[in-house]
Amino acid sequence: MLHRTDGAARLATYHTPHGAIQMPAFAPVGTQANVKTLEPRDLHELGCQIILANTYHLYLRPGHRLIQKLGGLHRFMAWDGPILTDSGGYQVFSLADQRQLDDDGVTFRSHIDGSLHRFTPEMVMEIEQALGPDIAMVLDECPDPLDRAYNRQALDRTHRWAERCKASHTRPDQALFGIVQGGIFPDLRQESAAFLTQLDFHGYAIGGLAVGETKEQMYATLDETCPALPQEKPRYLMGVGAPEDIVEAVARGVDLFDCVLPTRIARNGSLLTPEGRINLRNARFAEDPRPVQEDCGCYTCRTFSRAYLRHLYKAGEISALRLGTIHNVYFLMELMRQIRAAIAAGTFADFRAAFLERYQISNQQVRHEQRQRRIQAMRG
Repeated sequence: MLHRTDGAARLATYHTPHGAIQMPAFAPVGTQANVKTLEPRDLHELGCQIILANTYHLYLRPGHRLIQKLGGLHRFMAWDGPILTDSGGYQVFSLADQRQLDDDGVTFRSHIDGSLHRFTPEMVMEIEQALGPDIAMVLDECPDPLDRAYNRQALDRTHRWAERCKASHTRPDQALFGIVQGGIFPDLRQESAAFLTQLDFHGYAIGGLAVGETKEQMYATLDETCPALPQEKPRYLMGVGAPEDIVEAVARGVDLFDCVLPTRIARNGSLLTPEGRINLRNARFAEDPRPVQEDCGCYTCRTFSRAYLRHLYKAGEISALRLGTIHNVYFLMELMRQIRAAIAAGTFADFRAAFLERYQISNQQVRHEQRQRRIQAMRG
């Protein structure tokens, strides 16, 4: 349900069998049915509304049939809130020389043991329906966003697979989202949006971004794509979680995000602040008595100093990874709350300008994120 707009930014509620999602929202990634270092009670305390689990990884280990036998993904991981599963397509296509593609589907070797497997649209729907998330994604092809010829070819296959997913999806308590592809090419993005819209999915994802194009190209693609999607249905930007990208995407009409970024960088000692990231491994924090963020309400900031956290990271203590993750996830949950409040008040343009003026990001960081995005599929 769309409540109001502020420019292109949207305030909405999306209802699922496991609860309502106030949008714009961010979904932490629980690749293996677990958000790394966190428990379900942590996620509730941090204000998480929805999490993402990975179809490819759960299919390989422990297997979708076992999860179904044990009561479905919600009971298996003891999370009672909404869950979204991706189709596994991005992970499969990231395997490069370990997969073979044809019009019917894709054959690939497991990154775990090298065993041979095959995904078709029908098989992916079988897996996701067995897992039982609230929102399932169609199988799509994930091309290089800068290669027009590849995107032209892949788009036709993605559309045929979307039709087959829709036809084979039979679970009435599960929403099915289509995925708009087309690289950075406006005509292909608009063609994809038009085709998928006529299939009448429950929602629409924007895939194939944050995988090598510049930020300017990503934002321009969103400028072209969002207006072509139905106003009354949710819009989900896949795999994007950098704070500045979230704010810019909300300004263009995106409702939902997911990314491993807050959990992955926390494990490396990099924590989010309103001024940008800080790396607690740096020597300048060795005697710093301040919290990571002065006005942060998370347990980490209420309890520990930068100096202590740096000590934990340098000593290789597992608690460092958990405490860093608590802060980063809380930071994004608070960012989403502030975004929703600004849209409700009609002040999102001012919020956006103030946030982006304060938040600093380096070119080195951008390049690092692009490199990491290419390999995160196998790491989760």
